[in-house]
This record gives sequence, structure tokens and C-alpha cells, in this order.
Amino acid sequence: MLLIFQLAVFALILLSFILVIGVPVVFASPNAWTTSKGTVFSGLFAWILLVILVGILNSFVI
Repeated sequence: MLLIFQLAVFALILLSFILVIGVPVVFASPNAWTTSKGTVFSGLFAWILLVILVGILNSFVI
């Protein structure tokens, strides 16, 4: 269970770094929002799911 928790936390951290770098690039690029909107929302949805998953797994680990 600890390994699954650690992998989920690592995935959350990695996705957070990708979103921190990627979202401002999408907003700064001209007309990139219309083409990348789905990707940004998919990343946001995955981030929210990972936060919930880490919260649930945290209750089993500790």
C-alpha cells in the first residue's frame, strides 16, 4: 500500500510541475487556448483526481 501511495504522490508532483509550466505557456501563446483547451482541462481533471486519490490513500498508510 505504501508503494501505491508513493507512486500517486510522485504522479501528483510530476503533473503539478507539468501544469505549472504548461498552462502559462498556453495562455501566452496566441490562439493556443482554442487548440489546447481540452488538454488543459484534462490535466486539471487528472490533477483533481490525483489529489482525491492521495487523500484517500493517505488514510490507509498512516
